[in-house]
Amino acid sequence: MMAKEDVVSRVKELAEEYICGRDLEIYNVEYRKEGPEWKLRVYLDKPADCEQEFVNIEECEEVNRYLSEKLDELDLIARQYTIEVSSPGMDRELIHDKDFDRFAGRIVDVKLYEPLNGQKSFEAELVGRTEEDVIQLDLDGERLEIPHKKISKINLAVIF
Repeated sequence: MMAKEDVVSRVKELAEEYICGRDLEIYNVEYRKEGPEWKLRVYLDKPADCEQEFVNIEECEEVNRYLSEKLDELDLIARQYTIEVSSPGMDRELIHDKDFDRFAGRIVDVKLYEPLNGQKSFEAELVGRTEEDVIQLDLDGERLEIPHKKISKINLAVIF
């Protein structure tokens, strides 16, 4: 039986081969047990230079069909699992270095491991990321520089 990490890397390879030359990229691949079931999730994204910002449902369905057929054919995963292909959503987590450049100027929800000025979570404007992996934020006109390792999660804020 393949290890979880091997499943993730192999699925990522298969998906990248399939979407090569299309306006799509792999944002993330997860393979984990949730309750009694195993879930394989593939998140698609649009490249930063793409005209469209969001992945559409047809693109998700197409990649889902391809991966389902290919994984059945290759028989890589020995156990029962459910495959889901989707986009990271409007409240996407910023996980890749390039996300911090791409979404500079946007409002983000920040969750910290330890309180800063008495708060473990807050909204701020993302300024960027330094080469030293420090996340730069603007909180009500105050510049904050927080080492990435001190941030438990940072997502785009959904503002209506």
